[in-house]
Amino acid sequence: MNHEREELEQWKRRYTRKSSIFQRVSKQAQTKVNGWIPEKAHKVVTESIKKMVEITLKGSEWVSLQTIPCRPALQEREVVMKERMEFHRKAATIEGAGTGAGGIFLGLADFPLLLSIKMKFLSECSLIHGYDPKQYEERLFLLYVFQLAFSSDTHKKKVLHIIENWEEEKEKLKELDWKTFQQEYRDYIDLVKMLQLIPGVGAVVGAYANYQLLDQLGEVAKFAYRIRYFNELE
Repeated sequence: MNHEREELEQWKRRYTRKSSIFQRVSKQAQTKVNGWIPEKAHKVVTESIKKMVEITLKGSEWVSLQTIPCRPALQEREVVMKERMEFHRKAATIEGAGTGAGGIFLGLADFPLLLSIKMKFLSECSLIHGYDPKQYEERLFLLYVFQLAFSSDTHKKKVLHIIENWEEEKEKLKELDWKTFQQEYRDYIDLVKMLQLIPGVGAVVGAYANYQLLDQLGEVAKFAYRIRYFNELE
């Protein structure tokens, strides 16, 4: 387990360090580009995220409890998580290419579809680690893992602190600040998603973007659940 602990610490240091100059400049450009995105697109994203948060908090509708058996050993759990991530990544890539090829109207349809794929994957991660996603606190945890994957540098650090101290923090978290949640996520993906709406390049951008977004979520979920695993051993 020493290797897994060290790998976790290395990941935390790497994941929370300040963005590169290129990333910060890209973020500034993205903020400017946000003003060019049609209001309809912003509305679809906002409503899709709000609905996803509501569905997640009201009850687990993403996966059945019988879908995946619990794996007792950490290594086995992470092998299964990787398999499920690759399965959902493939589905997201195909879906992104299909909707991206259709231009703005089908491109907008990608937002709720991609959110659904991500939450299905996270619900399966919960099951793989032996947690019940029907419990409110576990559904809340899924949303914090989601935020950790798709947020600004500053917000990532706040969310990582919550995940690292989940047993204490969950008592204080009666409800999620969904407006902050959706703003962080929207800002994180807006630029690449805008490109997906452009006919001609949308299919390529959509497939690549969805592949990368699922890859990012898979890595973050792996280490978020590893944090809980080690915390429970102490």
